[in-house]
Amino acid sequence: MKTVLTNKNISIRTRRRALECYIEPILMYGCEAWTISKQTQKKLEATEMWFLRRMLRISWTAKKTNDTVLEEAHTTRLLISKIRKRQATFFGHVMRREKLENLVTTGLLEGKRSRGKQREKLIEGLTDWLKAGKSLEAIEATKDRKKWRTMIANAVKQGT
Repeated sequence: MKTVLTNKNISIRTRRRALECYIEPILMYGCEAWTISKQTQKKLEATEMWFLRRMLRISWTAKKTNDTVLEEAHTTRLLISKIRKRQATFFGHVMRREKLENLVTTGLLEGKRSRGKQREKLIEGLTDWLKAGKSLEAIEATKDRKKWRTMIANAVKQGT
Protein backbone atom coordinates (compact mmCIF):
# COMPACT_ATOMS: atom_id res chain seq x y z
CA MET A 1 0.00 0.00 0.00
CA LYS A 2 2.92 2.30 0.73
CA THR A 3 4.07 2.06 -2.89
CA VAL A 4 0.64 3.09 -4.16
CA LEU A 5 0.24 6.00 -1.75
CA THR A 6 3.72 7.41 -2.41
CA ASN A 7 3.84 6.80 -6.18
CA LYS A 8 4.24 10.14 -7.97
CA ASN A 9 2.94 8.71 -11.26
CA ILE A 10 -0.50 8.32 -9.69
CA SER A 11 -2.48 11.53 -9.23
CA ILE A 12 -2.99 12.88 -5.71
CA ARG A 13 -6.75 12.55 -6.15
CA THR A 14 -6.45 8.83 -6.91
CA ARG A 15 -4.06 8.27 -4.01
CA ARG A 16 -6.46 10.11 -1.70
CA ARG A 17 -9.32 7.90 -2.88
CA ALA A 18 -7.19 4.80 -2.28
CA LEU A 19 -6.55 6.06 1.25
CA GLU A 20 -10.29 6.58 1.79
CA CYS A 21 -11.08 3.16 0.35
CA TYR A 22 -8.48 0.95 2.02
CA ILE A 23 -7.08 2.70 5.10
CA GLU A 24 -9.93 4.77 6.56
CA PRO A 25 -12.32 1.82 7.04
CA ILE A 26 -9.65 0.05 9.10
CA LEU A 27 -8.89 3.22 11.03
CA MET A 28 -12.56 3.95 11.74
CA TYR A 29 -13.64 0.38 12.55
CA GLY A 30 -16.14 0.48 15.40
CA CYS A 31 -16.05 4.28 15.63
CA GLU A 32 -19.81 4.39 16.18
CA ALA A 33 -19.28 3.40 19.82
CA TRP A 34 -16.26 5.60 20.58
CA THR A 35 -16.37 8.54 22.93
CA ILE A 36 -13.96 11.02 21.40
CA SER A 37 -12.03 13.07 23.92
CA LYS A 38 -9.88 16.04 22.91
CA GLN A 39 -6.79 13.86 23.18
CA THR A 40 -8.28 11.17 20.93
CA GLN A 41 -9.37 13.83 18.44
CA LYS A 42 -5.82 15.22 18.29
CA LYS A 43 -4.43 11.72 17.69
CA LEU A 44 -6.91 11.06 14.88
CA GLU A 45 -6.14 14.41 13.24
CA ALA A 46 -2.40 13.72 13.57
CA THR A 47 -2.88 10.32 11.94
CA GLU A 48 -4.79 11.89 9.06
CA MET A 49 -2.02 14.46 8.56
CA TRP A 50 0.63 11.73 8.80
CA PHE A 51 -1.00 9.86 5.91
CA LEU A 52 -1.21 13.04 3.82
CA ARG A 53 2.45 13.86 4.47
CA ARG A 54 3.44 10.32 3.48
CA MET A 55 1.39 10.61 0.28
CA LEU A 56 3.08 13.89 -0.62
CA ARG A 57 6.51 12.56 0.43
CA ILE A 58 7.02 15.33 2.93
CA SER A 59 9.66 14.46 5.49
CA TRP A 60 8.71 14.71 9.15
CA THR A 61 11.66 17.06 9.62
CA ALA A 62 10.39 19.45 6.93
CA LYS A 63 8.93 22.58 8.47
CA LYS A 64 5.60 22.69 6.66
CA THR A 65 2.42 23.62 8.42
CA ASN A 66 -0.62 21.39 8.29
CA ASP A 67 -2.47 24.07 6.32
CA THR A 68 0.12 24.01 3.52
CA VAL A 69 0.02 20.21 3.45
CA LEU A 70 -3.77 20.32 3.13
CA GLU A 71 -3.49 22.86 0.30
CA GLU A 72 -0.97 20.69 -1.56
CA ALA A 73 -3.25 17.68 -1.17
CA HIS A 74 -6.28 19.76 -2.31
CA THR A 75 -8.33 18.54 0.64
CA THR A 76 -9.53 19.41 4.13
CA ARG A 77 -9.62 17.46 7.37
CA LEU A 78 -12.48 15.05 6.97
CA LEU A 79 -11.82 12.16 9.34
CA ILE A 80 -13.40 13.59 12.50
CA SER A 81 -16.53 14.76 10.69
CA LYS A 82 -16.91 11.31 9.07
CA ILE A 83 -16.61 9.65 12.47
CA ARG A 84 -19.11 12.06 14.04
CA LYS A 85 -21.55 11.50 11.19
CA ARG A 86 -21.34 7.73 11.64
CA GLN A 87 -21.82 8.10 15.38
CA ALA A 88 -24.87 10.31 14.94
CA THR A 89 -26.42 7.97 12.38
CA PHE A 90 -25.84 4.95 14.62
CA PHE A 91 -27.13 6.83 17.67
CA GLY A 92 -30.35 7.70 15.84
CA HIS A 93 -30.75 4.08 14.79
CA VAL A 94 -30.30 2.81 18.35
CA MET A 95 -32.53 5.46 19.93
CA ARG A 96 -35.48 4.61 17.68
CA ARG A 97 -35.55 1.12 19.21
CA GLU A 98 -36.97 0.39 22.64
CA LYS A 99 -34.31 -2.08 23.74
CA LEU A 100 -31.42 -2.43 26.17
CA GLU A 101 -29.02 -0.76 23.70
CA ASN A 102 -31.07 2.39 24.12
CA LEU A 103 -30.39 2.49 27.87
CA VAL A 104 -26.72 1.60 27.50
CA THR A 105 -26.10 4.28 24.88
CA THR A 106 -27.69 7.03 26.93
CA GLY A 107 -26.10 5.84 30.16
CA LEU A 108 -29.43 5.54 31.96
CA LEU A 109 -28.90 2.04 33.35
CA GLU A 110 -29.74 1.48 37.00
CA GLY A 111 -26.93 0.47 39.30
CA LYS A 112 -23.98 1.59 41.38
CA ARG A 113 -21.64 4.22 40.05
CA SER A 114 -17.98 3.37 39.88
CA ARG A 115 -15.42 5.35 41.83
CA GLY A 116 -13.50 8.25 40.36
CA LYS A 117 -14.20 10.54 37.46
CA GLN A 118 -17.22 9.45 35.49
CA ARG A 119 -16.66 8.46 31.90
CA GLU A 120 -17.81 10.67 29.09
CA LYS A 121 -20.98 9.44 27.45
CA LEU A 122 -21.48 9.16 23.72
CA ILE A 123 -24.57 11.34 23.88
CA GLU A 124 -22.63 14.19 25.52
CA GLY A 125 -20.14 14.30 22.65
CA LEU A 126 -22.91 14.15 20.07
CA THR A 127 -24.98 16.93 21.62
CA ASP A 128 -21.90 19.16 21.68
CA TRP A 129 -21.18 18.37 18.02
CA LEU A 130 -24.80 18.78 16.91
CA LYS A 131 -25.26 21.87 19.08
CA ALA A 132 -28.54 20.33 20.21
CA GLY A 133 -28.50 21.96 23.62
CA LYS A 134 -29.53 19.30 26.08
CA SER A 135 -29.19 15.57 25.54
CA LEU A 136 -32.95 15.12 25.94
CA GLU A 137 -33.51 17.37 22.91
CA ALA A 138 -31.18 15.15 20.88
CA ILE A 139 -32.98 12.01 22.05
CA GLU A 140 -36.34 13.49 21.06
CA ALA A 141 -34.97 14.55 17.67
CA THR A 142 -33.98 10.95 16.89
CA LYS A 143 -37.63 9.90 16.89
CA ASP A 144 -38.21 11.96 13.73
CA ARG A 145 -35.80 10.66 11.06
CA LYS A 146 -36.05 13.68 8.78
CA LYS A 147 -35.33 16.10 11.60
CA TRP A 148 -32.42 13.96 12.82
CA ARG A 149 -30.91 13.72 9.34
CA THR A 150 -31.12 17.48 8.83
CA MET A 151 -29.43 18.03 12.20
CA ILE A 152 -26.59 15.72 11.12
CA ALA A 153 -26.32 17.36 7.70
CA ASN A 154 -26.14 20.83 9.25
CA ALA A 155 -23.42 19.74 11.66
CA VAL A 156 -21.38 18.20 8.82
CA LYS A 157 -21.74 21.38 6.73
CA GLN A 158 -20.43 23.46 9.61
CA GLY A 159 -17.40 21.19 9.67
CA THR A 160 -17.07 21.01 13.43
